Amino acid sequence: MHSRGELSSMQRDIRFDDVVREVEDELRHRVQIAKTAGIDADRIILDPGIGFGKTTEQNVMLLAATGRLAATGFPILIGASRKSFIAGIAEDASSPVDRLGGSLAAAAWSSRLGAAILRVHDVAATMQFLRISHAIDSAR
Repeated sequence: MHSRGELSSMQRDIRFDDVVREVEDELRHRVQIAKTAGIDADRIILDPGIGFGKTTEQNVMLLAATGRLAATGFPILIGASRKSFIAGIAEDASSPVDRLGGSLAAAAWSSRLGAAILRVHDVAATMQFLRISHAIDSAR
C-alpha cells in the first residue's frame, strides 16, 4: 500500500508534483523490494493508498487512474469505502456512515477501470450495486 509519513501526521504537508506517476513509481519500487526479498510476483497486490497522505483531489485522480495502475500487471486493491475524501466532495457526507453513496460510486468506477479487489464496509450493498451495474454494462 502506498503511503508517505506516519499515520498521525500524513495528512499534513501533502506534496506531489504528479500524484499518479509518483504513486505508480513508488509502488513499482516496493514491488522490486518485495521480489528481492523473495516474494513471488503472483503474491503481490498493489494498493494506491486512497486516503493515506493524499488530498481529496489526489484521491480522485488515483481512482481515475485505476486502469493505468492495473496495466502494471499486478492486481489493484482499492479501499475507498467511507473515506473522508468523499466528504470533501459530497456536502451531505460529513459522517462516515453517510458515505455509502460515495463509496458505491468509487467502487463502481474502480471495478469498471480494472480494480481486482475492493475493500468495503457495506459488503451486501456494494455487491448488489456492482451486480446491477455489471448487468447493465453487459447488456449495452
